[in-house]
Amino acid sequence: MPLSATSGRSSDKRGNAGSKRSFVFRCIGCGSIVSNAAQDYCCQHCGKLLEIADDSWKTADAAALKSLWRERRTTNATLDLSGVWRFRELLPLPETTADVITLREGNTPLYDLPFCSRITGVDRLYAKHQGMNPTGSFKDTGMTVAATFAHQAKCRWVACASTGNTSASMAAYAARGGLRSLVLVPEGKISWSKLSQALDYGALACQLRTDFDGCLRLLQDLVKEAPIYQLNSINPFRLEGQKTLAFELLEQLDWQPPDHIIVPGGNLGNSSAVGKGLLEMLALGLIPRLPKLSVIQAEGANALVRTLREGQGKQLISVQAETRATAIRIGNPVSWEKAVKVIQATGGTCEQVSEIGIAQAKAEIGAEGIGCEPASAVTLAGFKKLVHQKFVKKDESVVLILTGNLLKDPDFTMEFHRGDLFRDDKASAPLHHLRHPPVVLDATIKAVIQTLQQAEKSDRKPNA
Repeated sequence: MPLSATSGRSSDKRGNAGSKRSFVFRCIGCGSIVSNAAQDYCCQHCGKLLEIADDSWKTADAAALKSLWRERRTTNATLDLSGVWRFRELLPLPETTADVITLREGNTPLYDLPFCSRITGVDRLYAKHQGMNPTGSFKDTGMTVAATFAHQAKCRWVACASTGNTSASMAAYAARGGLRSLVLVPEGKISWSKLSQALDYGALACQLRTDFDGCLRLLQDLVKEAPIYQLNSINPFRLEGQKTLAFELLEQLDWQPPDHIIVPGGNLGNSSAVGKGLLEMLALGLIPRLPKLSVIQAEGANALVRTLREGQGKQLISVQAETRATAIRIGNPVSWEKAVKVIQATGGTCEQVSEIGIAQAKAEIGAEGIGCEPASAVTLAGFKKLVHQKFVKKDESVVLILTGNLLKDPDFTMEFHRGDLFRDDKASAPLHHLRHPPVVLDATIKAVIQTLQQAEKSDRKPNA
């Protein structure tokens, strides 16, 4: 089911139809340009992944765009209420706005992190919380664009392989657009909270006896045999939507880039998308320089780390992924080449963190009053290592990208606070002061007061 590269009409600041324009699919390897893409979104010449490009973006006026995007924040037009489509001058557009499927995604908060700043010694530390999207993860910003083009192509079925967040997001946008959705997930290896979302949105959920990478391989074969439109991050429309995270972040920072942006690494579509957005902003003059973009992975799912360290970024070194941070439990990331290019272009790096490091970082973010899923917490854990290595200087500014909501994996949180997450008590000793297990008491005032007094004496609150 190939997609044509003929885009829709651009829009003026009121959202009215304007002149016709088009985008193309460009190979990240050999640079070949085509106007149609097959469902595997790979170059027919060299087999590398395709990305979307549009020459009209290069001629946009930076000052005018900033003013226009700021003005749109004051309107109630459907597209302007989306933190993705508000930046539509730098997006591929559908033929009509009627095809756009939106749940008012984007518009996520940028928080300062005073407690984490104190423990790391870096004063200007922030978190961009993509877990505040409609379905609780960053996937929504890409799904609105990809689902829109599936809708324009009059697809009946859309499908994805997923560790959880993609399935929830795709199912929601499919339901919103009147499409049927098929999700392939590894049996017993994703959070039930995420799968329950997909079920509630009407998805046909298939739990396969394999891992995520096996699910994706099957999907790649399935789309060649059945009229199904793939919505994994291999789909370049997904990355176009996700790159708006960078636009929105820099707008929140008054277009002054931070020194570092740190992103979790799973299938590596998000880091690729953010990097693409940064490079486009630099080319347009929206920002004066590039921040360093770094990717953090779990030690048990460290394909990119090994690819850069052992293969010099030239050949993917796959791993058998294993981590409790299920959103990034991926051993054969499809967007690895795009991520390598972004890291190299921005002068960033790639680091890995332990399971205990992830759990500690998650609790430390929680001590800020900000919740996130384990995969998001790798950013803080990795950031601490980068500070120790002096890759991040203490006088620099840093933004951590939090990709998923706390409620995406409540089992992890409860096991952590009950002390059930790690069997090795000695290794997990540094976590004890961050645990807050529930207390069972008799229903008396005396029992509650005694517990309060004990809590005062222990002074266990980490940001007190």
